[in-house]
Amino acid sequence: MNQDYIKPDNWSIIEEGFDLEQVKSSESLFSIGNGAMGQRANFEEYYSGKTFQGSYIAGIYYPDKTKVGWWKNGYPEYFAKVLNAPNWIGINIEINGENLDLAACATVKNFRRELNMKEGIYNRSFEATLQNGTQIAVNVRRFLSLDLDEIGVINYEITPLNNDGKIIFKPYVDAGVHNEDANWEEKFWEPLEVKNSGNEGFVTARTFKTHFIATTFMQNSILVNGQKQNTFPSNIETSNEKVQFTYEVTIARGQTASIQKLGGYTVSMNHENTQIAAQNVIAKALSFGYDQLVNNQIAAWAKIWEMSDITIDGDVKAQQ
Repeated sequence: MNQDYIKPDNWSIIEEGFDLEQVKSSESLFSIGNGAMGQRANFEEYYSGKTFQGSYIAGIYYPDKTKVGWWKNGYPEYFAKVLNAPNWIGINIEINGENLDLAACATVKNFRRELNMKEGIYNRSFEATLQNGTQIAVNVRRFLSLDLDEIGVINYEITPLNNDGKIIFKPYVDAGVHNEDANWEEKFWEPLEVKNSGNEGFVTARTFKTHFIATTFMQNSILVNGQKQNTFPSNIETSNEKVQFTYEVTIARGQTASIQKLGGYTVSMNHENTQIAAQNVIAKALSFGYDQLVNNQIAAWAKIWEMSDITIDGDVKAQQ
């Protein structure tokens, strides 16, 4: 994997410029984790280019049968596969009637992403011109909380630059996931229950064979120019493994619409009732609020680096 496109920096991994051929590589390099869950740097919005969706829950595995193990001497019959967990980050986006898809935009410029390892925060920003001519600036911040290790936080901001914008956010959680390395296109999650209440959505699923239960959850807030709106989804779509909300926001050119999405997993290793646990952790995160969650994240990582930072003088890439 060629990583020469990463900018040297003491504390951050930085990519500048959008290259379709580097997306899968960057999804690995900009991954984040907090000990309880991990997340590849997949885009929140739909992406039609080459991508490898990857969300992971610590301790959840599957006894996968190898393709060769049942007939070759010396090979295990099974191995413990780390499963791709249900998707909590997804936010499909429509702007003036067109889906946002970086692989299909007329132009993408000033694309930049940064994984700030000092603060444990991943940021992505770009300007794009859609096929319909609408120009937008996007800034996305994402982190997995160290304090509340069942919670991930996304702040997704969109500013129309040349026209007024009708922006439709479609956040979802989805247990209908596949593993790219599955041997026989098998599924590993059995959906049990899909629920929603207000701005909160829950999908509870169980792994086949190992019978781990996980509730994947989300809570969404809509803001205009940083002010929280009293908004509820205008449409709710559910299946047996997915729930998706629709929020419509109309803003003038130069204004900023954003969605703050809380999401993550509560699992049966830690809770008797994973859905009640999900509601509780959402309530706790909301009691802090977004700004405090960010500040807590920075403080928690500062404590880690106090104990474990290593300094290499004179070689920025080695330090990185």
